[in-house]
Amino acid sequence: MVKYTSKTELEVRARQLLKERGVQIDDIAELVYYLQSKYHKDLTMDTCRYNVNRVLTKREVQNAVITGIELDMLAEKKLLSEPLQETIQIDEGLYGIDEVIALSIVNVYGSIGFTNFGYIDKQKPGILEKLNDKSSGEIHTFLDDIVGAIAAAASSRLAHGDAENEHEELDG
Repeated sequence: MVKYTSKTELEVRARQLLKERGVQIDDIAELVYYLQSKYHKDLTMDTCRYNVNRVLTKREVQNAVITGIELDMLAEKKLLSEPLQETIQIDEGLYGIDEVIALSIVNVYGSIGFTNFGYIDKQKPGILEKLNDKSSGEIHTFLDDIVGAIAAAASSRLAHGDAENEHEELDG
């Protein structure tokens, strides 16, 4: 019988890989703040951090994080066959699989995440600028999109939470 990895093990590994690749929870929370501060006048970093952490509890997100980062690390070690090796190494613009994996994260909290993801992917603020810097020799073809997607999903979660709170106030 196949032993499935428990959710807890997946989450621990996903968080560990993010940290090993230089991404802290606060880096992602700052992206959430970037996306949402103009819509939430009292938004705090604690709220942003909370929503990022909630996104990271989702199994789909954990699987996407682990898969994408592992592919980046294999590419750094030049362990992929051609033409995939070069495609990931140079983050070839028409590849698109990195965005497809990211969109699996964005989907977790509904269609508003697509808008958030597209915007942040184009702007590349904060940690995304660093991850896109090719001069370091590190490969973050998947990681930059994954981090942006986690921020977009956390922003969507925040928006959905506000909508639910507004609905409860109207019903009350």
